[in-house]
Amino acid sequence: MEKILERYERYSYAERQLTADLNSQENWTLEYNRLKAKVELLQRNLRHYMGEDIDSLSLKELQNLEQQLETALKHIRTRKNQLMYESISELQKKEKAIQEQNSMLAKQIKENEKAVAQQALWEQHNHGTNMSPFLLPQPPLPCPNIGGTYQEEAPEGRRNELDLTLEPIYSCHLGCFTT
Repeated sequence: MEKILERYERYSYAERQLTADLNSQENWTLEYNRLKAKVELLQRNLRHYMGEDIDSLSLKELQNLEQQLETALKHIRTRKNQLMYESISELQKKEKAIQEQNSMLAKQIKENEKAVAQQALWEQHNHGTNMSPFLLPQPPLPCPNIGGTYQEEAPEGRRNELDLTLEPIYSCHLGCFTT
């Protein structure tokens, strides 16, 4: 009896497997056909969107296609504008940060210039008290003019009584000789 039950179970199991295999093959065939039709529809729509193979479309189908394309263009333009505004906003933030950095650097430059000027003044003051009066800068002395009056600006060449032109040999900061 056990042998009979075992054979029954084996045959019933084998039959179920065979039925399941046939069903799965049918399912795969149906799925393949459905996916193939979907791919063909998508390819045809893509050709239509690209402006190809539209001779066979009716007026209503063309209007529907036009509306879909306009809607797609609106979405594209909206996204493009959003990206541009984000880019502009980011650039404005960078500009503001650079301007702040620039003003901070300008302030540091002014502070450094003040510090250098104060340092030079301090050094001049400290060294000035130790310096002899002979080393301090003196104002220029007037140039004596023998036989004439004092002239601040001398002519290009000075002439003597014999009407000979005398050219200055040396120039100095005292204003005695002109160049």
